[in-house]
Amino acid sequence: MKKLLNTVYVTTEGAALRKDGENLVAEIEGTERARVPLHMLASVVVFGPVLLSPALIGICAERGVTVVLLDRNGRFQARIEGPVSGNVLLRRAQYRASDAGEEIVRAIVLGKVANQRAVIRRALRDYGSEMVPDARAALETATDRIAQILRRVQLSDRTTDEMRGSEGEAATLYFGVFDHLIRSPDDELRWTQRSRRPPRDAMNALLSFLYTLLTHDCRSACEAVGLDPAVGFLHRDRPGRPSLALDLMEELRAPLADRLALSLVNRRQLRAGDFRAMEGGAVLLSDEGRKTVLTAWQERKREERQHPFLQEKAPFGLVPFLQAQMLARHLRGDIDGYPPWFWS
Repeated sequence: MKKLLNTVYVTTEGAALRKDGENLVAEIEGTERARVPLHMLASVVVFGPVLLSPALIGICAERGVTVVLLDRNGRFQARIEGPVSGNVLLRRAQYRASDAGEEIVRAIVLGKVANQRAVIRRALRDYGSEMVPDARAALETATDRIAQILRRVQLSDRTTDEMRGSEGEAATLYFGVFDHLIRSPDDELRWTQRSRRPPRDAMNALLSFLYTLLTHDCRSACEAVGLDPAVGFLHRDRPGRPSLALDLMEELRAPLADRLALSLVNRRQLRAGDFRAMEGGAVLLSDEGRKTVLTAWQERKREERQHPFLQEKAPFGLVPFLQAQMLARHLRGDIDGYPPWFWS
């Protein structure tokens, strides 16, 4: 089993990162604040104006440690990595399969929709008896309708576009009842609808931030096994978009990102004061709120889960890599189909 390596997140503006022997050293105003052995790192993610020494960038590229630059609000800016690795034969198989990838699309959609339904069912199990009858009825109706969508997607004659439509229908149902999953007393943390670029409320800001982190992990997983992260199956090809990474993250959005967002809000680890409204209507995490989320994200990635196909326990943070590995095995012909990751 692959070892789960660490990701260093640097959120302090003006921090400086440098190489010292075999270590990454973080300094603030000339004072050393952290020291991490390079062999323990998978990636370095920095927010805003942070100085990286040329020597550190060079050794990260040499050792396969990805450096990701985000602006202070968490929007992607650039990615620094070494030479592209991977088997050219695997990538050729990926390109061929992407032109007729209905079965892979079916698996991805089944995984995503089933996991959305599982999140709703978990909420009903955990505190359904405490809900008002209308809320409980809405969640039960959503699970029933999503189950119908799952049965429809399993039909072998469904085209890729039809399955995309089913995925969108399930997402509408899921987010249509998402507010019933929130138990925070803060009115500012209530849910209305999904909004992106920019997020228009606190919960959308939290989800968008977590999705950014998850996209990074899925892209790294694709590259680690030699797949091209730009050529996907469910997501159409578009210049500059990591379509395959977005495909892989679909199965993990609900159980990893959405569940973590709900846990942080429902346990009151995040409150309305951890978000700030910007000019133009955007809502973003505050610096302290972002640190809370990053700490919880790292802790969640260390939690172990049973992989439904491999029948082995693995840290949550390794699931993107394992799914990329399963996809590569399928494309090489080692296994008959791509097995989606189901959360329970």
